[in-house]
Amino acid sequence: MIDKSPGRRIFNFINTIGMIAYALVCIFPMLHILALSLSSTIAVSTGRVSVWPVDFTLKSYEYILNRPQFWDAMGVSILRVVLGVSVNMLMVVIAAYPLSKSVKEFKPRTAIVWFFVFTMLFSGGMIPSYMIVRNTRLINSIWALILPGAVPVFNLILMINFFKSVPKEMEESAFMDGAGYFRILWQIYIPLSMASIATIAVFAIVNHWNSWFDGMIYMNDARKYPMQTYLQSILVQPNVRQLTKAQAELMRRISDRTIKASQVFIAAIPVLLVYPFMQRYFVKGIMLGSVKE
Repeated sequence: MIDKSPGRRIFNFINTIGMIAYALVCIFPMLHILALSLSSTIAVSTGRVSVWPVDFTLKSYEYILNRPQFWDAMGVSILRVVLGVSVNMLMVVIAAYPLSKSVKEFKPRTAIVWFFVFTMLFSGGMIPSYMIVRNTRLINSIWALILPGAVPVFNLILMINFFKSVPKEMEESAFMDGAGYFRILWQIYIPLSMASIATIAVFAIVNHWNSWFDGMIYMNDARKYPMQTYLQSILVQPNVRQLTKAQAELMRRISDRTIKASQVFIAAIPVLLVYPFMQRYFVKGIMLGSVKE
């Protein structure tokens, strides 16, 4: 029965106002960044831009989008997301299934789980990581951006907990029908885990798309930079020698703040397009993957 008491209505009203205010606080920075990217240099420099463009212009986007290096970086990032997310999901699912079993079913389980947790809490540092990538001859390769983080431990823990919540009776029935472990995994566990898989996929997409530092240290060729590394490099140290005469003239007419705002907004677009399609799985996946009765 729905509670329609005055106290409940007041609570719902205050709760609704609070959620609307919270949503506005979250969306304000993005609107401000968009307004900066569409405003003139003078308007931005004088601080006249809030959430609406002043002296509307697309010069910053024209400068960024007309550079071939931008599209090269876009292609590298798309390739990285496709390969990286595929590798992450494959490794997480394959590792989570045996680790979700009890010690009686899989004796090394505890030791392997602690091994993964240790790598999440402690790291060898940047220099050992670079030496490993260099000695395995992955420098300047797309795999240097994927293989070092092939098994995201946080996502692995979520998937382990979700697999534990799958009723044992379903697996036992499959065994009685002659199914093996791999068939049970692909035909029972994975279909039941789509909410958690979608949630973990969102985490992996955001991680690969937003990462820039590994591209900076593992890629010697600027043409192989992923999007975030490319945007960071042209903001911090723009290579004026690679600019055409028209681009150099355009560069003088816009400021670093408008370019930076354009970069941030462009970089956010792919995630903004992907997230709405997976949002319905997000909360459900987190809850199911985090709570074990």
